[in-house]
Amino acid sequence: MTTEDDTEADTAGPRRSQTNLMEIAYERLEQLIIKCELKPGSFLSIQDLQRMTGYSRTPIYQAVNRLATDTLVMIHPRHGVKIAPIDLARERMLLRLRRDLERFVLTLVAERSNSTHRTQMLHVTRALRDRRETMTIDEFNVFDRRIDKLILVAAGEPFLEHTLRPLHTIFRRIGWIHHLHIGHEQSLLRTIDCHLDVLDAIASRHVEQAIEASDQLISFVEDMFGEIERQIDPSALDCSIEPLFSR
Repeated sequence: MTTEDDTEADTAGPRRSQTNLMEIAYERLEQLIIKCELKPGSFLSIQDLQRMTGYSRTPIYQAVNRLATDTLVMIHPRHGVKIAPIDLARERMLLRLRRDLERFVLTLVAERSNSTHRTQMLHVTRALRDRRETMTIDEFNVFDRRIDKLILVAAGEPFLEHTLRPLHTIFRRIGWIHHLHIGHEQSLLRTIDCHLDVLDAIASRHVEQAIEASDQLISFVEDMFGEIERQIDPSALDCSIEPLFSR
């Protein structure tokens, strides 16, 4: 005999599985966008994305809809999916928004974080400091996601995660472009040190120092825009633009 509770349990399992698969597909597409393996400005079909990720149509379609809500892709019915090009003017404006949101989040963290949150941050800080000299941009991005998640969990406001996550993705892609075309070892080291300063201040519950360190990180990202404008072919920011120089 099947009870109502049994039926709910049976249906909850598949729902959770579908949700988890969508989240995994979203994270995979997000990584491909950050690393420009899905080129800014390129058009792809759902089938193209399935082939690139190995996931079936339903989780890819759900992930694409979420990415569209995050303004990371644009859906063109019957034509496919366009990967959002890098619009430096828009992203400069969004960086101002991120600065203010990060300040608010760090204030919440100072008010709400507990010893468990701070212990986790100290653990990440030690690992990041130990690997600082040899870290690649890929390895740093793994740490960066972990740090962002820890800070948002400590802030204790789910709405902020939905707001900040796409902003973090946008600026990870800017960081990747900068590192790939311009960056050097000192650039990545400076990024790492800014994150260490934020974590150290949070662990010490010095909110003003944490905000100051966060502002320095945002200012460093802001400096990248000028270098990208001067030194990078616009076709790297939007592949629909014809390159200035053929290779």
